[in-house]
Amino acid sequence: MNTPLGFDLRDQKKYYLEETPARRFIFWLIRIFFDIFTVVRIEGRENFPLDGPVIIAANHVTNFDAFPIQFAVPRGICYMGKAELFNTLLSPLLRVLCAFPVYRGEKDEWALRHAHKILAHGQILGMFPEGKRSKGAGLSVAKTGTARMAIEMNCPIIPVLVIGTDQVFKKFPRRSLLTIKLLPPILPNPGDTPLALTDRVMFTLAAGLPETMRGVYAQIPKGFRL
Repeated sequence: MNTPLGFDLRDQKKYYLEETPARRFIFWLIRIFFDIFTVVRIEGRENFPLDGPVIIAANHVTNFDAFPIQFAVPRGICYMGKAELFNTLLSPLLRVLCAFPVYRGEKDEWALRHAHKILAHGQILGMFPEGKRSKGAGLSVAKTGTARMAIEMNCPIIPVLVIGTDQVFKKFPRRSLLTIKLLPPILPNPGDTPLALTDRVMFTLAAGLPETMRGVYAQIPKGFRL
């Protein structure tokens, strides 16, 4: 958090921006764990850019969402995480996994600068526009930060559908089916406002989700074009 002199204590720690052997090993272990409890079906890998800055915008069902999304893409994803987690013994692990802290409920300039840095280095920034988990109840009204970042950095947004993570462990010993679907990139249009781009992303996500998961984006307004 910022001190009165403007110095941020987070600058004293290393936050990884790229894939590392340690990160690959950790995700290999996590994948083994997931394979015990789930079957992960991945669709649309051909839609994912192999290089350059990318923002992933996914619906947010549970705390597990980030892992199967990472299994679905060929490059490492950096995520924001609530700052409280980085004050625990998990902090070194989270930083190796390319996560970085954000103070929720306030405009966190440090987190915004770090997110810009990730994209400026040609990496992937993973975001959940809703800002909170739906727990399978359907999409809630999204915040505009994801779209604002894409406009500022002029980079594509890949909408990602996450289906089934709320069923993990509930069917054991049978494995739960998780579906991760990567949709075609959405590029900011000239003159796009953050709200307009947010709506385009969220209605695109809703159109690909089961009806019970579409929430407030279930009905596309008349005349609205995806």
